[in-house]
Amino acid sequence: MNILSCNNNAPNARYFSSINKIPDEIYKELECLDNLYFNPKYLEALEKSNTQIQFFYIVLLDDDKKAIGFSTIQIIDFYLDSVQNEMQSIVEWVKCMGRKLKVLSSEKPFKILTCGNTFVTGEHGIFIHPNQNKKDVLQQFVKALLHFVNQNTSLKNDIDAFMIKDFIKESLVITDDLHNEGYYSFKVEPNMVLELDKDWVLFEDYLASMRTKFRVKAKKALKQSNALKVKDISESNIDSLLPEMTKLYKKVSSSASFNLGDFNLNTYKVLKENLGDNYILKGYWLENKLVGFLSGIVNQNSLDAHFVGIDYSLNRQHAIYQRMLYDYVSMAITKKLTTLNFGRTASEIKSSVGAVPQEMTIYLRHKKTIPNKILSLFLNKIKPTEFKQKHPFKDKTLIEK
Repeated sequence: MNILSCNNNAPNARYFSSINKIPDEIYKELECLDNLYFNPKYLEALEKSNTQIQFFYIVLLDDDKKAIGFSTIQIIDFYLDSVQNEMQSIVEWVKCMGRKLKVLSSEKPFKILTCGNTFVTGEHGIFIHPNQNKKDVLQQFVKALLHFVNQNTSLKNDIDAFMIKDFIKESLVITDDLHNEGYYSFKVEPNMVLELDKDWVLFEDYLASMRTKFRVKAKKALKQSNALKVKDISESNIDSLLPEMTKLYKKVSSSASFNLGDFNLNTYKVLKENLGDNYILKGYWLENKLVGFLSGIVNQNSLDAHFVGIDYSLNRQHAIYQRMLYDYVSMAITKKLTTLNFGRTASEIKSSVGAVPQEMTIYLRHKKTIPNKILSLFLNKIKPTEFKQKHPFKDKTLIEK
């Protein structure tokens, strides 16, 4: 459905219903192509393969009509019943309150307009040109977003809430101004980040930097996974593997306590076509059976872990997931990158391979005042899952002394 018309543009903004409709000169003015999350080759893959989501894009302009900011928007259907585990009691409370006040229907999903990337953790929703005042541009985005929705009758009636995601702690001095626009903030599961030591030239250097307990654990996992055959998944063989990959992905995604939406694994095929070696796909075979896969994107100086799929019935015996984590580390070292972003979930096991939590904050507001107040009560109850942070590395300062 085309939700845009030519008279919807605000004076300082242009709106696009497809990434392929954005003129090339806008990317040149923004200087954003080095960041793959704002590169049309990446965004095209998401848009082309995930038709269950409505995509549109906002480009902000200065007085000379030059592009100064770019935002990716995804409209998703969120089902409260999809929330599991420790958050279920909170959801039941929200559903009860919503029905009593007649602001929440059990017959239709909660439609969220999301400024950000539904499928990736991090600040991948708004790009601001380096020479701009970030606070000012963020305020312009909020106004442009409301203008767009208010000018589209179908959206104005359908959209339940606005979400702007995910921001690291250092950005809050800028983004907390969103509170003045009726948004409420809440912390979500952290991004687990490993900063690679410049002395790690080989994977063995990484292992050598570990304390004995964790090095023994790593070697045990690597030994357990010896029977696994790891191969690249390429454009030539992905079609035959996608059905089994999807089953493995569903096993992982269905166990998560919270999902904004399902990822269509056909996206992988377009990502490989568009990004080549910058998009990584590896399969894990036990004899002739696919028992797992990992995916990741090389973006500037980082390797960002993407979705994985695992046969949990074989995971403990063959340490499939642990092997994947160590393989991510090995790839990042080989590619001479500086940062490895493991993303959310399974924080404790990720900390055992050296990752540390990076706080993530999301901003959310309901379009109506009373439901927005109820929403604030719900958001106040959301807390990231506590976990025991591991410290696997030797103290370098003591070694140097």
